[in-house]
Amino acid sequence: MISRRSHFLVLWFVLTDACVAVITWLAAYWLRFGSGWFDIAGEIPDFAKCLESTPIVVLLALVAYRTTGQYAFDRMRRLREEVTGVLKGNALLLLLAATALFLIRDGYESRLSLALFFVMNAGGTFLSRRLGWGLIRLARSRGWDTSFAVIVGTGKVARRTARALRRVTWMGIRPIGFIEDRPSPYMADLDVLGTTADLPRLIKHYGVAHVFIALPANRMHEARTVFDCLAQTVVDVRLVPDVPGLATLSMRSTNLDGNPVIGLRESPHFGINIVVKRAMDMVLSAMALIILTPVLAAVALAVRITSPGPILYRQERCGLNGATFQMLKFRSMRIDAESSTGAVWARKGDDRTTAVGAFLRKTSLDELPQFWNVLMGDMSLVGPRPERPVFISRFSRTIPNYMTRHAVKAGITGWAQVHGWRGNTSLRKRLQYDLYYITHWTPMLDLRILWMTIFKGFVHENAY
Repeated sequence: MISRRSHFLVLWFVLTDACVAVITWLAAYWLRFGSGWFDIAGEIPDFAKCLESTPIVVLLALVAYRTTGQYAFDRMRRLREEVTGVLKGNALLLLLAATALFLIRDGYESRLSLALFFVMNAGGTFLSRRLGWGLIRLARSRGWDTSFAVIVGTGKVARRTARALRRVTWMGIRPIGFIEDRPSPYMADLDVLGTTADLPRLIKHYGVAHVFIALPANRMHEARTVFDCLAQTVVDVRLVPDVPGLATLSMRSTNLDGNPVIGLRESPHFGINIVVKRAMDMVLSAMALIILTPVLAAVALAVRITSPGPILYRQERCGLNGATFQMLKFRSMRIDAESSTGAVWARKGDDRTTAVGAFLRKTSLDELPQFWNVLMGDMSLVGPRPERPVFISRFSRTIPNYMTRHAVKAGITGWAQVHGWRGNTSLRKRLQYDLYYITHWTPMLDLRILWMTIFKGFVHENAY
């Protein structure tokens, strides 16, 4: 639904984009030829030439942004979509500007100034957009530019949708009630406005701009009926699929030759993300092994003196895609610890630990050799903690989606561990935090977890 406020927003961003283009175009000339930061081999172009080309650059900027969809605003537009759009728009602008300057031959041609313009204009446009959206979101949270929505359905999905809309007030979408064709006692606490047949009347009466179809999976066939009832209206219609229980990692939508496809189980760890994470692992683990050499030597000596047997202990664990590897630890138990019991979960007051073993486990010092596993590529610095195959076989049968943890490499530390879910604690809670990490992974989240590990991730009362 197009409103006057939408036109105002477009006009606002057109004006700010034009201002940013003017400022960065002139600033690029000054940086290149007036700042003294760059060598100048030939004659300096006349500044008047730069001024003469400014209107052309502004016009091309607006054309480029319009072509790449920068003025097709959506209340649910995400940050990464904004970043991608700005980069696409500025890449097209750079190409158009270079072509235009070459064709008109006005005497102002500088590849370096064009490069400076691209960098500054992309950054300036993004910052102005963020500032603009920040002000708009603040205004919307206080009631300005608010549009009304109704939610079709009264089940869990519909309730979650209503809670989400009330929570993200910056979108400016206010849910006013629910639509339900099958009354039940469980919807007594909800404001049910009517049935599907009442939708056209309700939309007109309340000025509804958005309809969210949030029906349970066994009633999704009714979505067709709802859509048909809305055929004579101009409201925005969005489908909220009942798939959160299936989407254990993240949901991604794509297009397959014109057919919409929703990915229910896709890891964000692909492409350049893998390269970035691996580079961080290699650099930081190598640094850790060098810096911690005295600590490693001291712990190795303590293990050797206090207990007969090898210093290091190799144990089979499962990592990426369920593949097994030999995880290294400083030995903290007797060499015959599992000869009679087999694989058992560590417990408080475990009499199998050596003289220093309990201390090593309590302080996580027994985990330090795993930096070598990280350097060799078996593990990552950050990720779900690896488990033994015998335990995984048991957990995967009793805990839904447990195997999803193996969509990424196992880690020395993780989101669950820095929140206290390690050792003898709830496996379901640990899985919940692991899945959150996998879904929301970024390099900055890894650095945050490592920082948290330094201060509260080593010593834990549930580590035996």
